Amino acid sequence: MAVTLRPATFDDIAQLEALIARSARAMSPAHYRPAQIEGALRGAFGVDTQLLTDRTYFAAAEAGRLVGCGGWSYRSTLFGSDARGGRDASILDPRSHAAKIRAFFIDPDKARRGIGSLLLQHCETEARAHGFARVELVATLAGVPLYAARGYAAGDMIRFDVGSGETIEFIPMHKTLVAP
Repeated sequence: MAVTLRPATFDDIAQLEALIARSARAMSPAHYRPAQIEGALRGAFGVDTQLLTDRTYFAAAEAGRLVGCGGWSYRSTLFGSDARGGRDASILDPRSHAAKIRAFFIDPDKARRGIGSLLLQHCETEARAHGFARVELVATLAGVPLYAARGYAAGDMIRFDVGSGETIEFIPMHKTLVAP
């Protein structure tokens, strides 16, 4: 069955949140403790409605069922859902800033079937069309292999506070976009 991409909408939020939680809980235990995953689901992971408003967040569907999501942004916030404080919606200048690759999650039953790569290629193409020559992201440890395989270079690990004395580790990554 073919996977199709479309802009995610506000009507998708409940399905997106469920997909994100299912993905995080099923695909992260090799890298994170349950308390880290649950903490991340309260702010680091989740839907950022600014991306929905900007129409830069995409739903991947197969036979009408959401099987993946991910997006890009021309705003300063690098990661996190609406629940995360300290967000910055200022608009980036593509001549001097990198676009942000944001919130990629794949249905665990559909993992490693090219959905993440399809979403990533789409987002890179969109960012390039908006004048960006570079992209950056903050990868989960589970997501690093996808981004590395697609040409992203890794930075030094960072730790993000998810509450209750827990932190979660992420890897900042970046890539220079080449002309098509």
